[in-house]
Amino acid sequence: MEQNQFASLYREIFPFWNEVSDSDRDFICQNSVAVTYPKGAQIHDGNECSGVIFVRSGGLRLHIMSEEGKDMTLYRLHKGDMCMLSASCVLQAITFDVFVDAEEDSECCVISGAAFAEISARNPPVKIFALETAVSRFSDVMWVMQQILFMSMDKRLAIFLLDESARTYSDAIALTHEQIARYMGSAREVVSRMLKYFANEGIVEVSRKGVKILDKTRLRELALQHGQDL
Repeated sequence: MEQNQFASLYREIFPFWNEVSDSDRDFICQNSVAVTYPKGAQIHDGNECSGVIFVRSGGLRLHIMSEEGKDMTLYRLHKGDMCMLSASCVLQAITFDVFVDAEEDSECCVISGAAFAEISARNPPVKIFALETAVSRFSDVMWVMQQILFMSMDKRLAIFLLDESARTYSDAIALTHEQIARYMGSAREVVSRMLKYFANEGIVEVSRKGVKILDKTRLRELALQHGQDL
């Protein structure tokens, strides 16, 4: 992308764009690159300030990992979403390692973390935007923690399937049991057992292609219930 193309894009996505100087806008564009990440690529390994990432197409997954190698998905990013947690030099209060992977072939715009930090240091609206963006994502993280700590597995799976259906505008969820488990922070065996229960109840149909929702009303009832793990 050329500099004027970055400027056109940032004018649409950054609420502070018209509040900073021309030189600062140029500086942001000059320190931006368009990157295509292949499916499976690790974009950020938690050890460096990779920069501010804006997803133009595709999908990314943010997760944390234990010393034993077990990971937990914090949230996923899709077209139009922005990742600030990969720019630890901008948000220095972030002291934990966050990993970012490409879930599919993804086209992104990446602003140098150091450049964005420099601009935010002298422009309060930029700093406020960065903090508000991070806070909104921490709300997603807290929602994940709430599900893991306080919700039964059937309710969590029902919520996940409904959310995925709403996101893709389809009742066919083209994900493997392993992928669903990774997104939910659970074990594949647990997800497979619960999907088998859903299938026996006529709520979903499970195949090699993924999961197809058959009874969305029943799924919503499960998502709203206060039941226990089966």
